[in-house]
Amino acid sequence: MTRWLGASQLVLAFALALGGCAGAPSAGGVHGALAEQAPGAVAVPGTPQASNAAAIGSAVAEATAAAPASVQPAPPAAAQAAVPDAETAAVAGGSAVAAAPRARLDPADDAAAGDLWQRIRDGMSMPDLDTELVRKWEQWYAARPDYVARMTERGSRYLFHIVEEVNRRGLPAELALLPFIESAFNPQALSHARASGMWQFMPATGKDFELRQNLFRDDRRDVLASTRAALDYLERLHGRFDDWHLALAAYNWGQGNVQRAVDRNLRARRAADYTSLQGLPLETREYVPKLQAVKNIVMRPEAFGLTLPALQDRPFFTVVTIERDIDVALAARLAGLDLDDFHSLNPQHNKPVILAAGTPQVLLPYDNANRFLRELDAHRGPLATWTAWIAPRTMKAAEAARLAGMDESGLRALNRIPPRMMVRAGSTLLVPRSAHAQHAAHDVPGKVAESAALLLAPESRPLRRASLRAGPQGDSVAAVARRHRVSAQQVAQWNDMRPGDRFRPGQTIVVMLPARAGGEPPQARARAATRPRAQGREARPARPTQVAQAAPAARGGQAAVRRAQRPR
Repeated sequence: MTRWLGASQLVLAFALALGGCAGAPSAGGVHGALAEQAPGAVAVPGTPQASNAAAIGSAVAEATAAAPASVQPAPPAAAQAAVPDAETAAVAGGSAVAAAPRARLDPADDAAAGDLWQRIRDGMSMPDLDTELVRKWEQWYAARPDYVARMTERGSRYLFHIVEEVNRRGLPAELALLPFIESAFNPQALSHARASGMWQFMPATGKDFELRQNLFRDDRRDVLASTRAALDYLERLHGRFDDWHLALAAYNWGQGNVQRAVDRNLRARRAADYTSLQGLPLETREYVPKLQAVKNIVMRPEAFGLTLPALQDRPFFTVVTIERDIDVALAARLAGLDLDDFHSLNPQHNKPVILAAGTPQVLLPYDNANRFLRELDAHRGPLATWTAWIAPRTMKAAEAARLAGMDESGLRALNRIPPRMMVRAGSTLLVPRSAHAQHAAHDVPGKVAESAALLLAPESRPLRRASLRAGPQGDSVAAVARRHRVSAQQVAQWNDMRPGDRFRPGQTIVVMLPARAGGEPPQARARAATRPRAQGREARPARPTQVAQAAPAARGGQAAVRRAQRPR
């Protein structure tokens, strides 16, 4: 097997520097909730991979084939150019492979770095908002200096990168402060409404902006991808409304809602600016004032009795390209980071392994990136101890665990399989590589890494009670049982009869049928239950209202069921 020993080049991707002055997080709407609770907003911080890392991190052993990560070349202003390394490595079979150029990261001289806060101040260009709500939130932040300090410290990792992107697009610098409001700069924030990440994308909105969400990763939490998507979205909203305050309101409440509010004002011959709109929910009414309050504090922190931490105008992290699957715990160890610090820059991973085919890079602080490259070159064990396994058929978790080479409790915990649920055919499960020797030398392919999903089904489908009527000549218990693929004993038990009995003409027959997933109207299901076979011994009911369907109605069918069950 060829062993790559060199690390390629290293690219510097811009650091993020501000943090959590994030005022009261937003609690709902299009995006979301904050990491810390503020008046009128509820946030649920958390991320799936946190519990996985804790539960599985200790189990991560050495992985299968040493392979180096490569790092893209850093911009000249921030890092020295990569210096080629002439070193070669012997490989199995006696051949040799030239090592890739070894990168040496050298951050810009601290003395030459400017003040990132001042850079933000210089780039602010949105119209100011001066309302009582702005003053309310200025006071709220001023009364909580510990909160402001905590949030700015957390965001110090990310702000430089966001400011770089905002400036590159020619956008107002105020947008770089928006994660204060959305998530308190917590990339693992999760709202009650399922909005996730630093920019609080809802699942559907994230998909609209190409933020992949699958078994192995959620790009709504990815620092680089979510920032790109958020700025794309804000640019689109500004293009629609040609007003940054309205664009921000639409980011929070939804562009359709804001457009309808604007249209109502225009029809009523009223002004249609942000402060004039009627019917905004409380969160949206306070959304732009919160951002204005944060802007005012950044402009003049001393006026509010606050001190902002010094933030240098230089990157915090670099982008390191990986070429092989690698365990999260091993990557953190090679970089000299604890798991929490590693996850703070790479929060998108749902599982304890990083798949190179899906996420071919990790973010690391400068010094840790250099260490990662050195340690990776020296590492002689396997890189990944986990791999993906595709269920060949629908099966119980116990059978899946046996085929995957692990115990059932471990499989359930690792893949979050609830009790009494089966794994459906085609599902992707995370399993130890050691259990699949044929896959030990191979990484998870791109198709699986990009579309992996876990599909579950109940071990036994719940039953619904269906009532139908016997035909005009009656019917036998055995015939009803054959028609519905149940035993005559079951039909007899449900109807308090004996297996050899017959139903009278028009008699009500009770059968218990598997509940349907939905989609078919209740009336159609009832008709299907009573439809005769070729020689039909059960007549079609004279009127649909004669059939009483007790199963939960599918969407749009509840009224029909209520009419069918209404006494006549």
